[in-house]
Amino acid sequence: MLSTGALRAHLLAAGLAGTVATSREESLRSYRLFAARDPRVTLGLTPAGGWDEAALLRLMAEKCGVSGDPAHRSGPDVIDPERTLRGLDAFAGRLAVAAARRAPVLFGTGHPHRLLGFYVALADALSAAGCDVLIPAQGRCVDITTRFGLRTYVLDYVRGVAFVREAGPPEGGREQGAHSHSALPVRAALESAAQAGGPLPELVVGDHGWVCGAGQLGIEAIGLADTDDPALFVGEAEGQVAVAVPLDDGVRSAYYRPLTRYVLNRACLSR
Repeated sequence: MLSTGALRAHLLAAGLAGTVATSREESLRSYRLFAARDPRVTLGLTPAGGWDEAALLRLMAEKCGVSGDPAHRSGPDVIDPERTLRGLDAFAGRLAVAAARRAPVLFGTGHPHRLLGFYVALADALSAAGCDVLIPAQGRCVDITTRFGLRTYVLDYVRGVAFVREAGPPEGGREQGAHSHSALPVRAALESAAQAGGPLPELVVGDHGWVCGAGQLGIEAIGLADTDDPALFVGEAEGQVAVAVPLDDGVRSAYYRPLTRYVLNRACLSR
């Protein structure tokens, strides 16, 4: 079993916590856009509170460990590894409850190139524990507004984990996933599940719009979030998101493998 100390050391060495690649400028820009209710950063969440830039900075200092000094405007951002560890423990606890209930679960990611393997391992473990890992709306087209205009994407799954890919023939014979912040894919998945007569997920696991979009609809949702993803932490503060784990969500996919082992062990789902 991976110890807490060993995982803390890995978080720091891999840049998952401590000094991270996300810049202070990127984070502050996201807080500014969220305060203006820009849908690119609200991720499907409709916050109840006012959440101006100052309030967001205080929240992110509390939840992630970023500097709460508004005069700190540049350089790399920081995540407190202790907050990451506490988040992973809470995340594992929710998975354990879902496994004990054999609850239907939906997985989805906006970071398929980085986080797909992490979620696939969790989906496999919950499936082995008797949970129904749902794959609604596979192949459905979803129109998402991007900085390049309106683009059509296809909702797809790999071993129970949803993501979107660009419509059309896959490049090089492989399914290429796309980076996405949108909540439209999870809404399409939930709508399809409801129209088919269920089951609906009792837990949604993922990031970006998958978590915020599900949480906004009253479904228990847990996920991972970087310092420039304030929506998940606002959702957690307001009760729409059950758990938001602060970490860098853009490092090499292999760097998340120790987190997988740690979470599965904590959730008593290791095989």
